[in-house]
Amino acid sequence: MSKLVPPIPKFLRPAPPRPGRNGAGGENGDGNDKPGTAVKLRDGAAEGGTQVVGWLDERTGMSPFLRGALYRKVPKGTNWFYTLGSATMFAFVSQAVTGVFLAMYYNPDPLRAYDSAAYITNEVFLGELVRGMHRWGSTVMIVLIFLHLGRTFVFGAYKYPRELNWVIGVLLLVLTLAMGFTGYLLPFDQRSFWATVVGVNINASAPVMGPYLADFLRGGAEFGAVSLSRFYAMHMLLIPGLIAALIGAHLYLVAKLGTTAPPWLKAEKKSLSQEKI
Repeated sequence: MSKLVPPIPKFLRPAPPRPGRNGAGGENGDGNDKPGTAVKLRDGAAEGGTQVVGWLDERTGMSPFLRGALYRKVPKGTNWFYTLGSATMFAFVSQAVTGVFLAMYYNPDPLRAYDSAAYITNEVFLGELVRGMHRWGSTVMIVLIFLHLGRTFVFGAYKYPRELNWVIGVLLLVLTLAMGFTGYLLPFDQRSFWATVVGVNINASAPVMGPYLADFLRGGAEFGAVSLSRFYAMHMLLIPGLIAALIGAHLYLVAKLGTTAPPWLKAEKKSLSQEKI
């Protein structure tokens, strides 16, 4: 008895074979029903890719998730303001990729951190480019997430039923600022060291939790070797992990709740409904 195999979803099925480039029939349009070699190779590659996708879908059940995430309605009137969230996520991915390459050469030791940063800039192939992308990318990401939250507020996308998504966005803003703050110390030159000292002292002035937070960031009462390794661990592991998890939850809620229509479209619909009444 043959084993039953679930059918491949319709959007994953291979397209029917097409005629040759110069007309119906073979590859050269000579009326021959047998397809040419190029057509066979192309159709075989497409069928093989479809079989792989179908194999993965059978074992993971990803097609419903993909349909919900990719095939959803978009309200009329959307414009370039709606791309700020995707641009922010792209900036985060760029930061993650360039950060991995920088971590291959960076040494979080107070005696070697500055030299390793200088080695990346001056000696490593394309090191100056990668470090510059990572440095300016942090500023770009902060600017983009501020613009994205501003667009969300102005368009009223924080209201019911999207309040939780707004809270997640605010947390992502705080974590983005924290990632920029922890990464500023890593070159460990005079400017980054004393700027971080000032920033931690500002945190220490907060009521109740301020001194405890400052001691946690420093790893003790004063800055030292533990401080640099702690900032490096938070910048490389803790904060990016939290950001990635919150981005996943954020995208899930966006796919589930949909995109908010622009306010001018809402006002137009409201005026039309009042005129009908």
